[in-house]
Amino acid sequence: MAEKMSIWSLVANASLVVQLVMVLLLLASVLSWIMIFQRHFVLTKARKSLRKFEDRFWSGVDLGQLFRDINHTPNEDCGAENIFRAGIKEYSRMTQQPGYDPDAVMEAIQRSMRVALAREEDKLETHLPFLATVGSTSPYIGLFGTVWGIMNSFRGLANVHQATLASVAPGISEALIATAIGLFAAIPAVIAYNRYSAKVEYLLGNYETFADEFSSILHRRMHSASH
Repeated sequence: MAEKMSIWSLVANASLVVQLVMVLLLLASVLSWIMIFQRHFVLTKARKSLRKFEDRFWSGVDLGQLFRDINHTPNEDCGAENIFRAGIKEYSRMTQQPGYDPDAVMEAIQRSMRVALAREEDKLETHLPFLATVGSTSPYIGLFGTVWGIMNSFRGLANVHQATLASVAPGISEALIATAIGLFAAIPAVIAYNRYSAKVEYLLGNYETFADEFSSILHRRMHSASH
């Protein structure tokens, strides 16, 4: 009896629909764990790169020299660096035009940095919608497998003259495994999504602050040069 009620035998003897549900949930769980580790490394690297770049930027280094240095050894993982590069390129391009309008230049710089910020947001939020989908739908998919398995168990009782716990226990057990696998897939995905969403929000907030401060620096430099 113990062998018949083992987890593997219950999975092997489950109906085709319940087995498909289990396979789908296990696949979703594996993919979500891959994305959880991948997002962990990406966001950790982005945070370290942000601190390193801000320390260098606020150290008093010449902006032109800083731009040449990061162009020589660019760090695509650093969102603030990419925003800085977009802003300084637009600043150099616009100020080389004769008789430029400072307000038009600032508008072009801010637009260029907003585009760079939007790209960084897309990079940081990659795979997060998938984690949210796994976290929200896996319990319901598992519940579907459970309902289907229990329904099959009760349908099987129609051919039994005397229903006992032993006759329905295997079917109900295999059905409940689907719910357990659904929770196993959903819980890590929900935790990771909430944690990584907070990290993305923190990084984007810092990027926006840096873009505003850098815009103010360029605004002061341009107006002092015009005077």
